[in-house]
Amino acid sequence: MVPCGLSVAPEDRYPSMDALLAALAADPGRARRRRLAGLGALVLAGAALAGAERAPEVCRGDARALAGVWDAERAQAFRTMIAYSGRYRVEGSTITTKVEVAWNESWVGGEQVRHIRFEGDRLFIESPPMPHPNMYGKTVRVIVVWQRDGSYRV
Repeated sequence: MVPCGLSVAPEDRYPSMDALLAALAADPGRARRRRLAGLGALVLAGAALAGAERAPEVCRGDARALAGVWDAERAQAFRTMIAYSGRYRVEGSTITTKVEVAWNESWVGGEQVRHIRFEGDRLFIESPPMPHPNMYGKTVRVIVVWQRDGSYRV
């Protein structure tokens, strides 16, 4: 697109501003960037699928008061979750998020880097090996797999 717009020979340039604007609007990476933006939020939820060891009980008290509020299922979800959000950039097969809000406050202001790859209708989002904040320093590598809905096509 740029070489065509900067060409010395007039016949090699866009015939009009409308033609140039139409070429700019037809950005093939636009749909991919939109999907990745929505995917950023979904990745966070998917990280909960990583699994975790059972952490030692920290709170003790009246189990009846916590019934339905802090049951085993919710406690497990809390121990295995990772959540963050922010502006991101995609460079090749890497997505880097500048963390603006995070469940783990120590991530705010930093960057989270993930590798992405597509295999057919599946998207793989892979973290590098890193200590899981809820697993007392245990190193984990999270791989989240998303399957495209068969009813949606670009």
